[in-house]
Amino acid sequence: MRSLSSVIKAITAALPFSTSANPLNPSNFLRQGTPTGLAILAIISMPCGAAFGKLLFPQVGAAGTVFLRVGFAALILLILRRPKWTPETQKHLKLLAVFGLVLALLNLTFYEAIARIPLGIAVTLEFTGPLGLAALKTKRWLDLLWVMLAALGVLFLAPLGGVTLDPWGIAFALIAAFFWACYIVLSAQIGQVIPGIDGLCWAMAIGGILLAPIGIATAGSALLAPRSLTLGLGVALLSSVLPYSLEMIALRSIPINVFGVLQSLEPIVAAIAGFVVLKETLTLRSLLAIILISSAAAGISRFSGKVQS
Repeated sequence: MRSLSSVIKAITAALPFSTSANPLNPSNFLRQGTPTGLAILAIISMPCGAAFGKLLFPQVGAAGTVFLRVGFAALILLILRRPKWTPETQKHLKLLAVFGLVLALLNLTFYEAIARIPLGIAVTLEFTGPLGLAALKTKRWLDLLWVMLAALGVLFLAPLGGVTLDPWGIAFALIAAFFWACYIVLSAQIGQVIPGIDGLCWAMAIGGILLAPIGIATAGSALLAPRSLTLGLGVALLSSVLPYSLEMIALRSIPINVFGVLQSLEPIVAAIAGFVVLKETLTLRSLLAIILISSAAAGISRFSGKVQS
């Protein structure tokens, strides 16, 4: 998980409101909190954003919600960062386009997954992407045991032996896991050629443009309803701006491998968010699968500190 945490650290450290000169610097308000507490708040924010996003599905559908989430996130990042379209950036347009496409597909497949299966299960399955990537980057035999543990958790979620999970929901979550791993790799490549989070800003904008035809075709004028716009903005804030700023502050004091262990709590938090916000309940078998995959993510983060992106 170190590769994912490294990307997060690079992204959040470059946000313009991270500087102490800005009177709106959130660290002025959060400095008194413990780094671990801030990291946990960031981890809570992500699945809560997805849970509130799912509340929009009856009005605009999964694709419409994704368009609002990515579109608002792009606008927020572009306004805050104000990236410049320099000749150097233009040289990497193809890489940015691929990054934007992956970002769009990552969000679209994840939201299509949570439209069919509980949020906690979707987040758990999505975690297999960065977990598998971290395992591929290491030569430690112990990490293969963590992968086997995660595979066992996935097997528990397979629609076999009386399990009633939607197979398409599982498939979409696993595809999202693949795109999450691709996102991590591309983030590292973009970070090497485009300074700060400018690459993320442009990729988010490209992703929003690519999602626009799908979102508008499926949701139409419902996207402009006040409730849709309000929830869409809230999802973008919970899923992007708030966690980025909290993680930025926390990662100044927390080792990356420790943050990876904390991040392994996200599937459990997602299950709780799904229950509280969406009234989703899970079977004992599903809860066991979440625990197994979360434990595998924690283990590979804790004991693979030398894994690089």
